[in-house]
Amino acid sequence: MVTLAEVAQHAGVSASTVSYVLSGKRSISSTTRQRVEESIRELGYHPNAGARALASSRSHIIALMIPLRTDMYVPVMMEIAIAVATAARAHGYDVLLLTGEEGPDAVRRVTGSGLAEAMIVMDVELDDERLPLLRATHQPSVLIGLPADTSGLTCVDLDFRATGALCAEHLASLGHRDVAVIGEAPGVYERHTGFAERTLEGLRARARELGLRLLHRPFEGGYDAMALTLSRIFDERPGTTGFVVQNEAAVEPLLALLRQQGRAVPEDVSVVAVCPEQVAAQASVRLTSVAVPAQEMGRHAVEQLVAKLGGRGSDEVVLLPPELTVRASSGPAPGWTGP
Repeated sequence: MVTLAEVAQHAGVSASTVSYVLSGKRSISSTTRQRVEESIRELGYHPNAGARALASSRSHIIALMIPLRTDMYVPVMMEIAIAVATAARAHGYDVLLLTGEEGPDAVRRVTGSGLAEAMIVMDVELDDERLPLLRATHQPSVLIGLPADTSGLTCVDLDFRATGALCAEHLASLGHRDVAVIGEAPGVYERHTGFAERTLEGLRARARELGLRLLHRPFEGGYDAMALTLSRIFDERPGTTGFVVQNEAAVEPLLALLRQQGRAVPEDVSVVAVCPEQVAAQASVRLTSVAVPAQEMGRHAVEQLVAKLGGRGSDEVVLLPPELTVRASSGPAPGWTGP
């Protein structure tokens, strides 16, 4: 392993000069800086992370809290995590991934150990138990998600309330009046997870304004569960012609069972999904959808956090506007002739 002293000898400067170039604590002439940087690249020198952290009181590590629960769609969570790691690395930070369901204990562990100098928190609940600790700590943090009370917090999220409203508007514009919402697993709503609750709020509010009759059913997963869910929906609302799906695991069971029942999509029934683009585009019927902008959410969160670490950021809420892409799964309600 190349040492700092070897870099200094190669560049023809003192070890302290190399240290100042690395830390930026003192002004070094551009010529000397360039010479030192060329030696670092040529020799392949990497500063010892532990020593650097002790010397600067900075670890250059961001903790990403991403509880991996069985009732959540892990691929989209990991897509956000990859976006966070890529953006963080571009700013000179590494990412410490915390995947356990530890709640406040995870926050205490990060703040108490000093291993990470900032936090990004995912899977945010409306009344999240981690929030009082995040507000109280001196360490900067950003939430990917929106709690009920955002005071003293920096949050980045898709505007899920507007997303729900957009889905209702699209189906209403095609003449659908009875709409069923197939949502996340029951546990997601029991925890009052922000994205699921806010989507439902947006759907219900806009449905009332547009005169839609809305029925919401959580979905645990599997074809048998979907068959039971679908049977109950049509028993309660036989005139249902529109579906909004916010559960990636529900997409293919729903489409397959509709086919088995002789209900053509979109001639008899329209389906709109809130899901990643890949899920919508690769479904057996290409889905009209509002995409979950995972990469954009991760990148925005890192940019907000880096600004706070640099003393430039302030507490704010960044809501990304939803965009609905019309594909093959939505069309006019049966018998509808237009406005």
